[in-house]
Amino acid sequence: MAMVINDGEVIFIGENSFLRLSRDGGETLSERISHWRSLWTPAGPGHVLFHEGEITGGEIRIYSDNIALARFLQTNIEGILHEPNADTAIPVRDAEFDREGDARSYSTELISSDTEDISLTWTDLQPAFQMHTPGGHEEGDRPISVWTTFTGAKEARITVDGDFAGGVPFSMERAGRSVSSCILAWAETWAKLPE
Repeated sequence: MAMVINDGEVIFIGENSFLRLSRDGGETLSERISHWRSLWTPAGPGHVLFHEGEITGGEIRIYSDNIALARFLQTNIEGILHEPNADTAIPVRDAEFDREGDARSYSTELISSDTEDISLTWTDLQPAFQMHTPGGHEEGDRPISVWTTFTGAKEARITVDGDFAGGVPFSMERAGRSVSSCILAWAETWAKLPE
């Protein structure tokens, strides 16, 4: 059996789960969440949450327990995936992060700052599958690639200070497969393409 070594520079090992909720089947988003749990990056370990939606009044909010990690992700990965999140003028709110559950039935991420308590829940989970997205595959030729394990959630919930966000998960296509817009993306490794 042949083994393959990627020549790219590894820049992130961890998780990047996300929630995309919609009121109109995915035509528009009511909420957009990107949750990062870093085991290793050049900026160290930690957590970062990017949140934009109706419940934030349309503004982008960033929460983290490692501001250097937040800025690293904005510059190297998150800002490439969703350009508005690249703006390093957006303040980073100090927060604590915790998790309940697991990928067999449900998973809840708990984020607490001085001013907000946020809960993100993925439930009614689908079978996991692995995916590799090579760099250079989309418009702008992304200079990064990723290996990941996706577990889709048919149901999901976002609350901020007890208020429920509007919208529900919807079906979207990834590599020819219909998957939920709400994904636990664990066992994830990002790398820069070799120059």
